[in-house]
Amino acid sequence: LQAMSGSEQDWLALRPQEPSPSQCCGSGCKPCIYDVYERELALWERARAMQDKSLLVAKKEQSSNSELNPDTFTAFSVSSVEQLTEDTYQYKFELPGNSSLRLSLGQHIVLRGVVNGLEVQRAYTPISPVNAEGYFEVLIKCYEAGLMSQYIKTWKRGDVVFWRGPFGGFPYRPNQHGELLMLASGTGLAPMIPILQSITDDEEDETFVTLVGCFPTFDKIYLKPLLQDFARFWNVRVFFVLSQETSLDKLPWSYKENTYTGRLSEDLVKTIINSCRRKPFVLICGSSAFSEDMSRYLKASGIEEDSCFVF
Repeated sequence: LQAMSGSEQDWLALRPQEPSPSQCCGSGCKPCIYDVYERELALWERARAMQDKSLLVAKKEQSSNSELNPDTFTAFSVSSVEQLTEDTYQYKFELPGNSSLRLSLGQHIVLRGVVNGLEVQRAYTPISPVNAEGYFEVLIKCYEAGLMSQYIKTWKRGDVVFWRGPFGGFPYRPNQHGELLMLASGTGLAPMIPILQSITDDEEDETFVTLVGCFPTFDKIYLKPLLQDFARFWNVRVFFVLSQETSLDKLPWSYKENTYTGRLSEDLVKTIINSCRRKPFVLICGSSAFSEDMSRYLKASGIEEDSCFVF
């Protein structure tokens, strides 16, 4: 067998590595990490055929100009860490000068972490207003056994982390829908916040909004002050559904009227839809089990599939 020539080994060392399943965040990003790999592989094959390594020079660079990019990861530094509940944190990242991420509503970005030598990628939706200047904020729930959570829990102020994006999003236009019904479970609240913010910031936007936030207990509701502020607007209502609370006795009086105990059931979904002021367009965000349940309940309540959007 002929020994591999030195230059042949050099080329193989430069060959892009196929991503492992843990590197795909599963959110249907365009480009997905596999798309990026296919493109890099094609570039490598072309460079190798032409025996010209200079074609590969730009490939490995990570962007550091703090411009978010769907293809390459960009470095951003953590400017503050705030613990909201026992397992949920709000992280703030710095943007240079008065720059903005320029996201459209409900878009997510992908985080890259390395844990025990394994690269992991996960998608998160910033909760800061889309036009926020000089910073962006992300709400993250950390799981005991989660690979990415182990990495995130080590973050402190000044740490540099890598994001790429943006992806997805909900194509919203002011006054496009009479009423938005937002069904959010836990951190599924994240994409709803910028949409609520944009509606309440725009005096011309008269869309009604009903937000239903599902949490285990009262203590585990995130961003209470922000949600209370939203609920003061004439066109916004906020309900809570607390699956592990059995009674509302211990709740502050201001919450009792708009809080339900138990799970968000088909009957409760019907009740809320019937209380909507106009026929709602529904936004759903939560676990896949939550999204499936909600889609089923909405169908039973006569809401057509084209009147729903699942994040």
